[in-house]
Amino acid sequence: MHAADLHLDSPLRGLSRLGDSDLAGTLRAATRRACENLVDAVVDARADALLLAGDVYDGDWKDYATGAFFVRQLSRLHDEGIPVFLINGNHDAESEITRSLRLPPNTHRLSVDAPETVVLDDAGLAVHGQGFARRAVLENLVPAYPDRIPGLVNVGMLHTSVQGDDRHDTYAPCRPEDLSGCGYEYFALGHVHEQRIVCDGPHKAAFSGNLQGRHPQERGAKGALLVDVAPGRWATIEPIELDVARWELVEVDISGLADADEVFEAVADAVRERCVGAAPRPVVAQVTLYGAGPAAPALTETERVRTELELAAHTAGAVLEKVRNRTSPPAEALTVDPELAAAVSAAAAGLAGDPDRIRELAAPLEREVGRRLREAGLLDLRDDERLAALARQAEQQLLSRMAGS
Repeated sequence: MHAADLHLDSPLRGLSRLGDSDLAGTLRAATRRACENLVDAVVDARADALLLAGDVYDGDWKDYATGAFFVRQLSRLHDEGIPVFLINGNHDAESEITRSLRLPPNTHRLSVDAPETVVLDDAGLAVHGQGFARRAVLENLVPAYPDRIPGLVNVGMLHTSVQGDDRHDTYAPCRPEDLSGCGYEYFALGHVHEQRIVCDGPHKAAFSGNLQGRHPQERGAKGALLVDVAPGRWATIEPIELDVARWELVEVDISGLADADEVFEAVADAVRERCVGAAPRPVVAQVTLYGAGPAAPALTETERVRTELELAAHTAGAVLEKVRNRTSPPAEALTVDPELAAAVSAAAAGLAGDPDRIRELAAPLEREVGRRLREAGLLDLRDDERLAALARQAEQQLLSRMAGS
């Protein structure tokens, strides 16, 4: 079983809108419960080993209860006779817990100084890997990895941002051909939080993703990879869903919908479909309405729309976290003077592209309620990108209101 990026007890973001609901409590405990699900899955599969490709912890935690919990989970596998291999990721490298806690005898933490190989003769397995001695490892570690050992299943472990992925911090960068060039049957990767196969064919390499989405941008199913492999045979990979709750983005095009009621029904149907796919896990939904249609003017009534969509999500079995309105009236329905509409759009575009001006306009509100808005998880008035998005949203809403008046 290959897993990574547990980020135990990491503070989940985006919970403030959920208040003190049972779901908010579930999410706060989700990283631990997902770890327990992982151990259960390893035992149920009778896996020959568990590979943890970095970032068990989430930075320099001082709470040793986090580490004690992790040791208890490893001890469960020790009692089952299942070995564990782990490497330090960028977060583990700065963790006091990582440096201090004693791990059970079944657990092998691979060296941070140079690539290390551990051989399990009974399982016919050779595990090669190197962890991070410091947070910012900027060099390619793969060229120093040892040659494969004939007759064994050779597995590499690496915490890395493979070149070509600019969505994640660049640590231990390498190329896919570096990984496949080692000739290992499998390379277990960590750091990227989405499940993804980097190299296919006889020398597979994959990111397992993280076990539990920690905020609305970490959407969809999360878990680990069950890898079936033998010497000289292509590995097969089975995703195992281990998350406790699921973040989902629901996008609804209003262009074919006659009015707001049809929009609300369409949202309910789309959210219900996500809930069925996630069952029995609870779903936290972000809803984005987009497209041009006759319902657009009615959708500018922000409070009503939020209330209706909360009810629609609840009926479908989910909790609504956020609503984004990206709609506009159809071009043929516009009754606004074209020059006036163009002026509104130009003003919004100019404001969105002028961070200094938009910060100046937001400054009085920031002084008055900025901290409270941030603590409530509603809005960061210091976030230039968010303020620019608000300017564009204001343009759409104003044009819709003008068209509907």
